[in-house]
Amino acid sequence: MASLSDHVRSYDPRLVRAAMAMNANVLHEAEPLLRALLKENPFDVRAIRLFAELAGRIGRYQDAENLLRRAIELAPDFTPARANLALVLYRTERVTEALEELAQVTAEDPDNPGVANLQAAAYGRVGEFDEALALYARVLKDAPNQPKVWMSYGHLLKTVGRLEEGLAAYRRALEIQPGLGEVWWSLANLKTVRFSDDDIAAMRAALASETVSPEDRWHLDFALGKAHEDRAEAEAAFTHYAAGNALRKKRLSYKAEDTTAAVDAAIAVATPDLFARHAGAGCPATDPIFVLGMPRAGSTLVEQILSSHSQVEGTSELPDIGILARTLEDYPHDLAAIDPAQLRDLGEQYLERTRVQRHTARPLFIDKLPNNWLHAAFIRLILPGAKIIDARRHPLSCCFSNFKQHFARGQGFSYSLEDMGAYYRDYVRLMAHLDRVMPGAVHRVIYERMVDDTEAEVRALLDACGLPFEPACLAFYETERAVRTPSSEQVRRPIFREGTEAWKPFEPFLDPLKSALGDVLAAYPAAPQGW
Repeated sequence: MASLSDHVRSYDPRLVRAAMAMNANVLHEAEPLLRALLKENPFDVRAIRLFAELAGRIGRYQDAENLLRRAIELAPDFTPARANLALVLYRTERVTEALEELAQVTAEDPDNPGVANLQAAAYGRVGEFDEALALYARVLKDAPNQPKVWMSYGHLLKTVGRLEEGLAAYRRALEIQPGLGEVWWSLANLKTVRFSDDDIAAMRAALASETVSPEDRWHLDFALGKAHEDRAEAEAAFTHYAAGNALRKKRLSYKAEDTTAAVDAAIAVATPDLFARHAGAGCPATDPIFVLGMPRAGSTLVEQILSSHSQVEGTSELPDIGILARTLEDYPHDLAAIDPAQLRDLGEQYLERTRVQRHTARPLFIDKLPNNWLHAAFIRLILPGAKIIDARRHPLSCCFSNFKQHFARGQGFSYSLEDMGAYYRDYVRLMAHLDRVMPGAVHRVIYERMVDDTEAEVRALLDACGLPFEPACLAFYETERAVRTPSSEQVRRPIFREGTEAWKPFEPFLDPLKSALGDVLAAYPAAPQGW
């Protein structure tokens, strides 16, 4: 996107100062300037746009959207405001709406590389990969010295399985900006790259720079952790993982007690009486298969196995269940008195919202958002015909895998061993309760059993989904499809045992995790007795 100052030169000096403050990310200086401007002239669309940008920076996306729509209402040809609106819609998971706005923006400003980059990312989000790749290629042809665009291009090439080209794109980004931490982490996150001595030296030099940003720093720490782990240097690896996690956690507002309270509320609402009263309600469609559980527990493997079946389409980690749950005024408490017609409507809304992600005629599709475990009862109520698969992995293996994984967004629990153990414990607690109150509704896949006896577990998984066995599901690593998760390259190889034991060299450092897990650790793969 154009810089904030591009459209304010020659205007009120306060507007210019506000734009400069925004460019420097000094929001507390920009806000009073913009408030004063808008108090004097509430129709100043440039000030409105900057104020919307400020709201978006602090996560107030609804305020940002309202302001931008007001600016466009006042000045329909104000293209920068429309581009900002598209970005807000993209960030709030309304990608189809974002693409609609971007179509008009590109018609008005066809040569803007920032707009094209956002449009490519949006195409990728809805699975239109050919369009996204073509856009990236065009942007980079016209403006080849943009490291973050090369990085985004690398992400997409990796997603569609063009790994060598993806590696080349990442390396090109580093040629332009050697200290770009997210690219180093992206290379580490492939799980197949082994860093050279020169790579490690370059990362250390970037980390030692006085100008390294906090975001680059934590990405570099995670990447160096992976570099040392690959060299069997557990203590050095853990030191970098811990540093990256600690820095990232400072930027987040996650509180473990909030998850515990959410699970308490879900358990209180999800009673046998609730499901008995709503038997026969909800949308009867059988299309969705929900694969949920902890991140890094094998959900991508389950998705890849199922997507290798001729009747199942893999999509992505879809945000729609959480979005629909938040449309209720007091979720989950208001599920206790919800109208059956509303349950059906919510199920139908889910199918309509996710239709954009379906690109084949296969009758079933997968929603693989792990965090949907917190909404499993809601899923059962609005889509009683859907299948629910719980992917579970050994607590130390799973939680440490999360600890060394930097997530772009959405997994605030993963940056502390104590938070991680509490989160895993809450997850097991809720799923154990749901096993009691909606028996048979959830099929559990234990990762270690899948490794030990793949065919038996695959057959049981297919049977739980009402699907006949197909040999392609055992040769899942040969299935060509886009995979948009950190495990993308791992599921393009046969199952391997070493992944189940990667945590063991780090066991001396995991006492805080063990304490937080408590009796859940000893009871695995079941829940503790009495739950």
